[in-house]
Amino acid sequence: MKDADFLPVNKQDMLRRGWDQLDFLCITGDAYVDHPSFGTAIISRTLENMGFRVGIIAQPDWRNAKDFNKLGRPRYGVLVTAGNLDSMLAHYTAAKHRRKKDMYSPGGKMGLRPDRATSVYCHRIREAFGKIPLIIGGIEASLRRFAHYDYWDDRVRRSILVDARANILVYGMGERQIKEIARRLADGEAVDKLHNIPGTTVKSDTLNNWKDYIEVPSYSEIVIDKEKFAQAFKVQYQEQDPIRGKTVVQRHDEGYIIQNQPAMTLTTEEMDEVYGYPYMRTYHPCYESDVPAIQEVRFSIVSHRGCFGGCSFCALVSHQGRIIQSRSRQSILKEVELLTKLPDFKGYIHDVGGPTANFRVPACSQQQNRGTCKGRQCLFPDPCRNLKYDHTDYLELLRAIRSMPGVKKVFVRSGLRFDYLMAGDYKEFLTELCEHHVSGQLKVAPEHVSKQVTALMGKSGRAVYERFMRAFRQVNKQLGKEQYLVPYFMSSHPGCGLKEAVELAEFMRDMNYQPEQVQDFIPTPGSLSTAMYFTGLNPLTGEKIYIPRTPQEKTLQRALLQYRNPKNYHLVLEALRRAGRTDLIGYDANCLIRPLAGAAGKYSTKKR
Repeated sequence: MKDADFLPVNKQDMLRRGWDQLDFLCITGDAYVDHPSFGTAIISRTLENMGFRVGIIAQPDWRNAKDFNKLGRPRYGVLVTAGNLDSMLAHYTAAKHRRKKDMYSPGGKMGLRPDRATSVYCHRIREAFGKIPLIIGGIEASLRRFAHYDYWDDRVRRSILVDARANILVYGMGERQIKEIARRLADGEAVDKLHNIPGTTVKSDTLNNWKDYIEVPSYSEIVIDKEKFAQAFKVQYQEQDPIRGKTVVQRHDEGYIIQNQPAMTLTTEEMDEVYGYPYMRTYHPCYESDVPAIQEVRFSIVSHRGCFGGCSFCALVSHQGRIIQSRSRQSILKEVELLTKLPDFKGYIHDVGGPTANFRVPACSQQQNRGTCKGRQCLFPDPCRNLKYDHTDYLELLRAIRSMPGVKKVFVRSGLRFDYLMAGDYKEFLTELCEHHVSGQLKVAPEHVSKQVTALMGKSGRAVYERFMRAFRQVNKQLGKEQYLVPYFMSSHPGCGLKEAVELAEFMRDMNYQPEQVQDFIPTPGSLSTAMYFTGLNPLTGEKIYIPRTPQEKTLQRALLQYRNPKNYHLVLEALRRAGRTDLIGYDANCLIRPLAGAAGKYSTKKR
């Protein structure tokens, strides 16, 4: 492998290519990993494919402008991303403690990117290059494009476009937008004239250039009025559709933040092109240590984008959208063939899927012409009558991959929507999944079992998951396999009090399941659940919601989900007392914990 196969990261790389100046400079908060699971790789290769000269500066020292200058001033502009994760989420846990490892840095080392990386990088770029077209994108920019609640500051922050002092914000996946931006800049258009590109957000002092827009409550209004915040979020959330979505406007101080209509989804041919670029499929050889994030995706295949699942705590609706965009089978098989020729390939494809593995085709035929339904979900509260239950294409793809020379096993590890599976004829798919694509354990995400909580999560209820568990056991029994479900459950989601947490603990008891880790809800920018957390309201209905806010209650909820851990005994005891469920303290098989010594007769055996 030669360094020159990667895009330039220093002046020597540029000289080897005969370049004296870049067209575009990409700045990223991640290590430089040239793999299609990394946004920087996709966008930089997209520009390269257009004939532009592109260079990468990964994880620059942000304490001064020196590092930002090392490839020189680019001809057309600078592109900035915090990386594959919001930098605050990459750095801090739900308890706001500093994480010990950064999966997107060499050796997992922390401290190689700043908090709020997008804004910090942009300020240094302005120091280095002054007035230059500055385009921001990636998940951090995309989900902070409007005034938003920031959990780590515990306040409403302005649009990141204002704080970063950038010219254009690309939201969503970005290929279509960056192509138009690059073409128009290369044609000599001024960056402030690029105000009408779908899938971008811009600043303006006037609304004269826009028509048919919806104006939501302003930044100054939503800072002091949570009902206004909820109203603004509802509009933003419901207009994220490339066909029917409208331009959304929000006043900031003396100007406006304008989100143009979402960009059209990529066609199959365009998806094939994006995933067919000449990626090196690993991290740059300048790093002495592995970049941990590559391990799970190095031998995985992205088969599609988008998700019509509609989980409230997930911001995919605002980033990839609800319309499924799939690659062709030929494109995917070509990538599999490429993987089998890599020297460290052992015959195992780690995953074939997308945000949700078994969403391979659009939810219904009507989406392609009129977009997704406004104010309605495909699966929740009940599956739509127009929903297509079709696993045929995905099954045939998996069969084709596992029959290829050099492939020993194909796993399905990305999210599997069991409610979608159970809504149709599931037997053939579930049988082949268990027979060929599960290795002892299948991870699924029911998230909770309380009807009140799953309704706010936008997830199917307990009965659907129990039906899926029975089907999974039955299929494995028929196959003569001993395989297990590994469910993910979440604590402290909006609407979840101690009563609901106890209900989930009882469900785990009945399942004889004790999770090694518990996922605490983290209010990340851009999600419906985060809007609920901040406002105490469901923005879609206006109803008031209980919010577990205190660190103590969050600790108690988390302990209940791991009630068998001796370290959690006193926390579980306190939680059961507060919940009025001391009937679960005793020696009966249904009890979660035993009484403290000398307190055997203190607690009632009756459920309150």
